[in-house]
Amino acid sequence: MSRPAPSPIYTLRGAGGPLNTLHFSCNRGDTPILFSGSGKGGVHMWNLKTRRAEQVVQGHSGSSVIWVSTLQGTDTLISQGRDMQVCLWDLCEGRSEVMDSVWTGSVGFCQCSMLETSPGTHLLAFAGQQTEEIKIIELPSKTPVCTLMLPDAKLGMVMCIKLWQPDSGHGPLLLAGYEDGSLLLWDVTQRAVLSQAKAHPEPVMCLTFDIQCLRGVSGSSENKLSSWKLDRQNNLQLQDHVPLVNPGVSQLCIRGDGKLLSSAGWDHRVRIFGWKKLRPLAVLQYHTDMVLSVAFSDHQDPSQRLLAAGSKDHRISLWSIYNEGADTG
Repeated sequence: MSRPAPSPIYTLRGAGGPLNTLHFSCNRGDTPILFSGSGKGGVHMWNLKTRRAEQVVQGHSGSSVIWVSTLQGTDTLISQGRDMQVCLWDLCEGRSEVMDSVWTGSVGFCQCSMLETSPGTHLLAFAGQQTEEIKIIELPSKTPVCTLMLPDAKLGMVMCIKLWQPDSGHGPLLLAGYEDGSLLLWDVTQRAVLSQAKAHPEPVMCLTFDIQCLRGVSGSSENKLSSWKLDRQNNLQLQDHVPLVNPGVSQLCIRGDGKLLSSAGWDHRVRIFGWKKLRPLAVLQYHTDMVLSVAFSDHQDPSQRLLAAGSKDHRISLWSIYNEGADTG
């Protein structure tokens, strides 16, 4: 007999809006933190020991917060809002001050992507003011690095991006999903497209990429996921489709150990797959509206690892699943 679907180990309430984005920070200090960004413009910092919001910052004039992250090894929070601003916050010693901001010009929902290039220096990629434009700048200097855009390509809006540094010694690469269903792989240094694939007939709503095995997966409004990989010549190769019971995926996330994939569904459910073979493992049912975001925690101790899901129902559910080395092929 299959095991019954688990229940959340606890839930977080009080965000006051849809939960568009989640980010864990569990390895700094004694207190594991979950950051959440809401549709009402607030960034909550949830203390995972007390299970309460330790701090709330409002920096986007009430506009929806669509992405939050932290700068590695610092007390700096970074948040992106639909007010076309990316804000950098100083959280040191309980402060919550905006140190700097970047104007993106984008009215879309594309989340930023960030890459640490050296200690204290990051690249920040974001959708720009023009429909198909991706801009990359260096932080903290805000020096423009490049603009990635194909003339006359008619790909539509940039929907999702992933910036990373390959092991090959090649310069940074960027994967982008577009409104027409295309995936493009960009060479940031050369400002050139290395390969392109039509992954979906509908807009690419989300993507995630495993830089260890050069495999990725993307979702759209369809009732399936599309998996793909990069070969040694950096060619995008479409692989299998993973069927879903119901259409629509908001976000995808691979656990840090490369064993699990999680999807946030428009059908109010979180689905868990083994990342190796994309085998369905569990369906997590708790929320009463669309699940908008999923994130795995970065606990160093595998037994403490959590999965968080944020929903349009204003709640965050936290789950402990497959932490004992179960077969998750």
